[in-house]
Amino acid sequence: METNARAASRRDRYLANPSRALWTLAIPVMAGMSIQIMYSIADLIFIGRISAQALSAVAFNIPLFFLVLSLTMGLGSGVTAVIARYVGAADKANADNSALHGLLIGVVVSAFLAGIGLGYGRGLLRLIGTPEEILELAWSYLQILSLGIPFLVLSSSFGSILAGEGDTRFPMMVSGLGTLTNIGLDPVCIFVLDLGLRGAAVATALSQAMVFVIFVYLLLGKKRSYISFQWHNFHFAWSLLKEIITIGLPASGSMLIMSFGSAVFNRILSHYSAQAVAAYQIAGRMDMLILLPIIAIASALVTLVGMFWGAKEMAKLRFIIRYGTRWAVTITLVGAVLIYSFAPTIVRFFTDDAEILRIAVGYLRIIAFAYPFIAIAITSGRSLQGLGKGTPMLIITSVRILLVSAPLASLMAFVFQKPIEWVWYSLLCSVLASVTIAVLWLRSALQEVLRTSTSPVAQ
Repeated sequence: METNARAASRRDRYLANPSRALWTLAIPVMAGMSIQIMYSIADLIFIGRISAQALSAVAFNIPLFFLVLSLTMGLGSGVTAVIARYVGAADKANADNSALHGLLIGVVVSAFLAGIGLGYGRGLLRLIGTPEEILELAWSYLQILSLGIPFLVLSSSFGSILAGEGDTRFPMMVSGLGTLTNIGLDPVCIFVLDLGLRGAAVATALSQAMVFVIFVYLLLGKKRSYISFQWHNFHFAWSLLKEIITIGLPASGSMLIMSFGSAVFNRILSHYSAQAVAAYQIAGRMDMLILLPIIAIASALVTLVGMFWGAKEMAKLRFIIRYGTRWAVTITLVGAVLIYSFAPTIVRFFTDDAEILRIAVGYLRIIAFAYPFIAIAITSGRSLQGLGKGTPMLIITSVRILLVSAPLASLMAFVFQKPIEWVWYSLLCSVLASVTIAVLWLRSALQEVLRTSTSPVAQ
């Protein structure tokens, strides 16, 4: 087990070797996301064996669950950025106090979300259009998931705190163990105990509870982390709370806008055909695989940018942004070439339908040109988060989806009656607009930081 002394020295190692630090943080995030993808596939396989109605019931729960994840992950990024800055400044007292504020936010948010789910879940399912014939089935699933929300949110809070001190490996291992436990519990709860869809929810809630207990035992009981969770040293500060929320809420908002954009594009594509919607969903899985390492690199940048800023290591701050962005672009260039070259072969793994194949391949061969620009936009947005600026990500996402891609694609489809390729060109235009804003905003923020050559921690 890692001792507190070793955890405390992590900051010095990261400052000494920024490039190695990036991969030390990013690789566990990639591994954790890969495990989550594996779980989502396995979970759907087990639920699909219950009935088609069970799959539909879960599908109508996904938007509500995405709301929970959006708020949790967004606020978590705020906690990570603030703690990283204090760790970089070697201000352990404020780092500890920031972590306790993060846990306090987690308690409030989890109680609120669980209360909404248990008190108004059935009405929310009806509001988003759940058919009456599967409403009770979907509600039985949501009830149990709502009981697990506090464990999910608080475990995510612990993970965000550890990421702030520069440890992504331990949260990945604990979350991975929970995910594998969930996969193992699924068939037991669903088929052996004959709980059906409720069994899938029970398996999820139990695995979330297990992850929470492990975090509490090792962090609060065994004091495994650099951060000390000492509530008697807690000092409530509106400034800390405001900073976490200022960075985190815009990130949550950007995720919600992306969810809205996905729903809008499903509506636009249904104008063409059901096969177009299916093709978009299949191709979207390829997007996620290409962007998975980029998201991991960008997550590492939040921690390192905040840490180097707090330590007033401006040269290393600029280096790590350039280094992370170069690698993100390099990876997406390779991915783009592979996707463009082997798109028909890849899509055939998912379907033999000729029309779906044609549309999905057309999408991938157009959007492949956008991958490097998406990489720049993501790393720029997350670097801005590390600099304590959460609003840019929200504005960049809003411009990309609400002002460019959704309106332009709607015009192409409904007004000008253009072929479906013009919808993909609309997406490409929106990426170019967002990356332009992201780069200019990051350049301006860096100029401001370098001009003042001081961290907010020291002000």
